[in-house]
Amino acid sequence: MNKKSKQIPLEYHPLLADKLIKLIEQTGEAVSYNFLREQLACSSEQQELELQACLNALEQEGKVVHERGLGYATPAQLGFYLGKVAGHRDGFGFVLLEHGTKDLFLPIHQMESVIHGDLVLAKASGKEQRGKREGRIIRVIKPRQEDIVGRYFTEQGVSFVVPDDSRIGQDIMIDKNSTKGARHGQMVVVAITQRPSKRASAVGKIIEVLGEHMAPGMEIEVALRNYDIPHAWPKNLDKELAIWGEEVPDFAKLDRVDLRDLPLVTIDGEDARDFDDAVYCERKKSGGWRLWVAIADVSYYVRPGTIVDDEANKRATSVYFPEQVVPMLPEVLSNGLCSLNPQVDRLCMVCEMTVSERGVLSGYKFYQAVMNSHARLTYTKVSSILKGDEALRQRYQAQVPHLETLHEMYQQLKKSRENRGAIEFETPEPKFVFNSLRKIDTIELVVRNDAHKLIEECMILANVAAARFITKHKAKALYRVHDKPDSEKLAQFIGFLSELGITFTMGDELNPTDFKDLVDKIQGRPDQELIQTMLLRSMKQAIYSGDNVGHFGLALTGYAHFTSPIRRYPDLILHRAIKSILCSQKMMKGDNGEYTYDEKQMNDLGVHTSIAERRADEATRDVANWLKCEYMQDHVGSEFEGVISAVTSFGFFVRINDLHVEGLVHVSSLQSDFYIYDAKRHLLIGEQKRKVYKLGDEIAIKVSAVNLEDKKIDFLLAGQDASPTGKGNKGRKDRKENSRSRDKNSKGKESRREKYGSSKTKAVKYTPSTAKPTANDSRDSTDSEKPKSKSKTQMLMEKENANKKSGKPKGKSSSRKKKAVTTKKHAKRQSNKRK
Repeated sequence: MNKKSKQIPLEYHPLLADKLIKLIEQTGEAVSYNFLREQLACSSEQQELELQACLNALEQEGKVVHERGLGYATPAQLGFYLGKVAGHRDGFGFVLLEHGTKDLFLPIHQMESVIHGDLVLAKASGKEQRGKREGRIIRVIKPRQEDIVGRYFTEQGVSFVVPDDSRIGQDIMIDKNSTKGARHGQMVVVAITQRPSKRASAVGKIIEVLGEHMAPGMEIEVALRNYDIPHAWPKNLDKELAIWGEEVPDFAKLDRVDLRDLPLVTIDGEDARDFDDAVYCERKKSGGWRLWVAIADVSYYVRPGTIVDDEANKRATSVYFPEQVVPMLPEVLSNGLCSLNPQVDRLCMVCEMTVSERGVLSGYKFYQAVMNSHARLTYTKVSSILKGDEALRQRYQAQVPHLETLHEMYQQLKKSRENRGAIEFETPEPKFVFNSLRKIDTIELVVRNDAHKLIEECMILANVAAARFITKHKAKALYRVHDKPDSEKLAQFIGFLSELGITFTMGDELNPTDFKDLVDKIQGRPDQELIQTMLLRSMKQAIYSGDNVGHFGLALTGYAHFTSPIRRYPDLILHRAIKSILCSQKMMKGDNGEYTYDEKQMNDLGVHTSIAERRADEATRDVANWLKCEYMQDHVGSEFEGVISAVTSFGFFVRINDLHVEGLVHVSSLQSDFYIYDAKRHLLIGEQKRKVYKLGDEIAIKVSAVNLEDKKIDFLLAGQDASPTGKGNKGRKDRKENSRSRDKNSKGKESRREKYGSSKTKAVKYTPSTAKPTANDSRDSTDSEKPKSKSKTQMLMEKENANKKSGKPKGKSSSRKKKAVTTKKHAKRQSNKRK
């Protein structure tokens, strides 16, 4: 066998790869290299080189495994599973498997030689842990590619980085010559140079120093790298964009419909800088309305095969952090040539629609145009104008009649939406108000007004028209699809409702109207927002797909994103598809040869853009949680009213009213009783006094501690003594980076991991129905063992306390060799990380 054969990427020989996999699968067992060579009739050295290269590539992808003494086989034939490692903050992890296969649980000792994000082959051991099959790592197929963000420390000559992502359980040792000048306590980016093993820690080198841990905006810098969000532009991009200049050239306006005299306006938020859409509406003499939705013609400037298109594809979406945007397109386009700024000519794609008196889309057409926005309006101003603000009505007197017509049409669109059963509920969004030092002054809740809803309905209508257009012409494009909830989550949600005394009725087939009726039923209830949150959790996420399966939430048979090509790549793809159709019908001049996507490319784009959207959501949520924690540091000891938003085996989470800040009341802090967790009914109940804490309960709490590192907040019941852990991490003005004093007062990770507390702490009794942690569970269970009786709990508590006194690591033999830890201080830090 030629082991020195040239490595050829798998995509270079897909037909041979498919043949090999089918051949191996058909035999039903592992096969030798010679067998494959004979079956494929390889008669020349070149053919053998290609065969070996293909086998090597398949091995690298984890699609084929080569075992000594056996030969080549598929993972399934050997009982192996291919999946990604997902770490957990408590040290264990999971192998995430595809196609509905249940994930494998990885105990701590299996996680020692892998890193969160690794692609691995694993085997089920037959044991069950935490309700899942326990897995054993066979080999790492593709190591995690992303660099790691963390905080750099040096202690008694030992340098190391503590990863910011708590799912990465290993510290990374840094060679003294690879620090890139980083100072103790600074945030850095590390590249792994030596993988971790059961005998040695991971080793890396610092490739970027981000700065001081509490520097303004550092939370965003960290999130960008933790979630691998592209944020730097290629060096040669400016040269490519320079050909466009700052104004729309006259030749670009040719062969377009001239809408510059049509009083189109943009309506956006006060802090918006990129304007995708403009609208205008007028009454039809025959009844109903004519609506123009003009969308920035990004596809004119962003052509396939260009640097800017490659970068837009890679980013797939703009990411909106508080007071900072990471745009999908360079600002010269997003805020300049593409943005529908007021009083300047802009190229646009127009969806001109007719709407019936009943608010139903009755006709549409698409075309290229040139426009000139007559006003840049905001939601707040439009809402005030519609409510009769005389000063604003005078200022925008030219636009007032059109806005009133638009609002009149919106009322009918809203009724039409309700009639078809679309699910709609209002959830206030938190908005951070910063001072000049970028420290939060307040957290405000933003509630949408009629201006927000008016624009939303116009955009939905244009998106529906776009979906109908590409469906009619059988064009390959991306739909925005939202499937029905799965039966298991639906059953859990119905059970939750029954505990609140709410009956959920549905027919033989689940219909969006069933949820819409529920939302109507709960209006005005004190737990309305909680029920809406649980409803959202029960539903699937909307994704992009080349297959149109409809949009359950909007109660639509077809839906596609057309209205935001400045910030979403699927919209840009859809614009290209529409232009391709118009070109083929000779309805516009141009070359539709640029639109050459096949079915596989479109499906791949759907997966890629959906992942990018989730990535952006997670990054912005991470930053928001960090900012909330920083804000709550100034409120440790303060009392608030809130509602129980989740109940777990280790306590319950409370969301503070008016702030949307959530924290944990740990079960060990509940006084004077022993609490039993009922997973089915989402409650904790006192064994003796029968006190119940359940979802939706209103409750008063006191902020006891804040942990910025883990982005966690701890609460006590109001009236209880403050936690001895005190205020937690200090604010920016108090941070000193010449020591690790940042952590001395915080509750810290180890406190959260305390299983049963001291001998005086109340424990929790678990029923067999205890909730099982999953790889993507945001409610982190801290108990690795589940006692079934109070006496056993006490025994475990005593054992833990004895271990603490003796210094013996729990669950490990005292004879077990330590990893590469060169100082006593570092060894102590390893056992009590981020104290």
